[in-house]
Amino acid sequence: MLPSVFLSHGAPTLPLEDVPATRFLEGLAGQLSERPKAILVISAHWETTQPTVNVVEANATIHDFYGFPAALYEIRYPAPGSRALAERVADLLGEGGQTVLADHARGLDHGAWVPLQMIYPDADIPVVQLSVQTRLGPKHHLELGRLLAPLRAEGVLVVGSGSYTHDLSSFREFRDAIAAPEPDWVKRFADWMTDAIEAGRTDDLLRYRTLAPQAAHNHPTEEHILPLFVALGAGEGGPARHLHASATYGILRMDVFAFG
Repeated sequence: MLPSVFLSHGAPTLPLEDVPATRFLEGLAGQLSERPKAILVISAHWETTQPTVNVVEANATIHDFYGFPAALYEIRYPAPGSRALAERVADLLGEGGQTVLADHARGLDHGAWVPLQMIYPDADIPVVQLSVQTRLGPKHHLELGRLLAPLRAEGVLVVGSGSYTHDLSSFREFRDAIAAPEPDWVKRFADWMTDAIEAGRTDDLLRYRTLAPQAAHNHPTEEHILPLFVALGAGEGGPARHLHASATYGILRMDVFAFG
């Protein structure tokens, strides 16, 4: 059975950079138990008021950023979509009382294609995206993950794509130093989260906003940490493996976890 995975997708320029996180993601497929039949990505960069899946024949590559090198805008990740997976996601969430909407135009934002083009560069595995509902918080997303858990036994890789830390207001201080050491307020938060994940302290994680040191500093808004809770819920009951830890630009922790 495939694990569920949380990964930090980093800055959009990650595919152009030679850093530990890039090299790790390029080898991640070999660490999974099997090649997935399809991939479901819960991306921090698609926020909606209700859970929504994209239902397309072929995924367009969305360059949802500006001011980056021209080479970044030339990257395409034309993975096929999957109506069958989108309908299965809607059915599973519907059984749990969730109303799921369909978007028949949206492709893959950079929270999806940036890591996937490093993990599965051939873009030959069907990919479906599921949105996050930031205002509903961690408990809602943990429950979404629990409802999606059966997908793992069906050959679907459930990927929560966000960022372990994400205070972009501090980015200008570090933007010219990709290998800058992480400041103490980043390390303390990441260490607390890692300890709670590895110890299975789900209740504490749900209350990370008040319990984790510097939580609001590392996540002024929650959309980039919520995919972690979906992956955690989908892999609940199995071990949590901390597959990778590094930082880019000091403030962006690039941690990866596998659950289940």
